[in-house]
Amino acid sequence: MGQLTVDIGGRPGADCRGFCEYCYFKHVRDPAPLGCRHCLPFQVGCQYCTSMVREQYDGFRSFRDVTDAALADLQLTDGDLTRITISGGGDPSCYPHFGDLVDVLGAMEAPLHIGYTSGKGFDDPAIAGKMIDAGLSEVSFTLFAANADLRKQYMHDPTPEVSLDVVEKLAGEIDLYAAAVILPGINDGYTLYKTCEWLEDRGAKGLILMRFANTADQGLILGNAPVMEGARTQSVDSFRQLVNDISDAFAMKITGTPLYDPEFGSPFAILSEPDLIDKLPRISGTASVITGAVAAPFLKSVLEQRGDRATVVPVAQEIACLITIRDLEALDLSDLEETVVIPGRAFVHDAEAVRILSADGVQRTVVRGPEMLTADGETSMGMTRTGVLQIELDGFRELICTINQYGDR
Repeated sequence: MGQLTVDIGGRPGADCRGFCEYCYFKHVRDPAPLGCRHCLPFQVGCQYCTSMVREQYDGFRSFRDVTDAALADLQLTDGDLTRITISGGGDPSCYPHFGDLVDVLGAMEAPLHIGYTSGKGFDDPAIAGKMIDAGLSEVSFTLFAANADLRKQYMHDPTPEVSLDVVEKLAGEIDLYAAAVILPGINDGYTLYKTCEWLEDRGAKGLILMRFANTADQGLILGNAPVMEGARTQSVDSFRQLVNDISDAFAMKITGTPLYDPEFGSPFAILSEPDLIDKLPRISGTASVITGAVAAPFLKSVLEQRGDRATVVPVAQEIACLITIRDLEALDLSDLEETVVIPGRAFVHDAEAVRILSADGVQRTVVRGPEMLTADGETSMGMTRTGVLQIELDGFRELICTINQYGDR
């Protein structure tokens, strides 16, 4: 079984017919490199934490470059081709050669998947039939609302009626998962219920609700907060309740990010499976585990059931994988053990983390935990509960083994 990813390139805001009002990449500045697990030991900054995280590309790749790369990668694919995914920093619907690319990929006779599109580049509803004929089987489509006026105003979609027509045609034929960043007072409430009714009536498989972020602690770590001056945001608990209420009201799958998947109980679905928690190793080392504000109570509950020697220390940043050196600088070091575990994907240079976390004169050992402990609603949308639980079981086993290997005895 082989999968092929076709990268079309492109830049947020530039190759998607302009930023949406709420876009995470609006106002991104070019500050010093963040630092990350990929950096060299003696240098803060690498391509990943300097350019890739900002999606700083040169624009869409030429049609020839895209197809040549796809055909070359195809030659390296083992077994039968089972899936082709179109992705990039820009919006596939805005790719100038999108129709030709669909024709080429369709000739490979494998299910086609579009990882993300806003549909803002679709000006002719006939493109829906073309994609279906080419073997499109799944698409993640940012909708915002089933309301053309709201799409035009907040997504700056020049042809919102066409975009909605495309959604309608695709939802009736393939697996369409819609997504909506929720702006309180704008596309929630009655508007959200009407959007869900519209999607469900047309056969959509699900809707991912995405909490609007407008501050650094909510995830805007690229010097770009706020993206909408004075805009309202929701607390995590309030957003979780919204996801739960919408899920109760509709039959199609509803998930939320950062919280939660009502069907699976994730993130951290393992908390409702005591037999699985019992399969985890016992904690024998002493360590502090740094994590984000959202994950902290869940993580604490799991680890406490495997021993009492690991303490969970939350930072202000809500999302663990978006922790930066700024978050570590704000910690009270007296709360930390001599061994500290930081999230595997935290945007922190390892040597910088040791320096900051040892600033009180205690030379601490700083190690990275697993890259993934659970699946948020965006990830779990297309998964099974068994798959989600397996991610969590593997992640917590790796975390506890890391604590036991490096923690004080």
